[in-house]
Amino acid sequence: MPPSASAEAAVRDYYDALRDGDPLTPFFSDAESTVKFGISESLFGGSEVAAALEEQTETTDEWVVESGNLVVTDRDGVATFADEVTMAWTDVTTGERYRFDSRWSGTLVERTSDDGSSASDWQFVAMHVSAPHDL
Repeated sequence: MPPSASAEAAVRDYYDALRDGDPLTPFFSDAESTVKFGISESLFGGSEVAAALEEQTETTDEWVVESGNLVVTDRDGVATFADEVTMAWTDVTTGERYRFDSRWSGTLVERTSDDGSSASDWQFVAMHVSAPHDL
């Protein structure tokens, strides 16, 4: 996965990786302070997030990810994002199809390349995905 030049590019690259069934772990920091809240899960720590993402990639297919209102703000190596996303996928173990109109938000941090180049990359340190319900 080549480095994402901006936080917005990182979010869009993540959506593409979901659609394509590519590995998702590189998009997230491996720090123990990393968190990811999904529609039915709460994950704490980079290793827990990585394990869940690997399982998700292995057990889901035919992803649809349609961004409806992506907003990204970045300052001094930290970025926030929010989006309204229509998402759908198939559970490969059961054949069941899921679809949600969802809300996504989170925080990314910029990190410099490990190879000493000036390239930077953005990784999620927090992500929250929820599906609204009428009250």
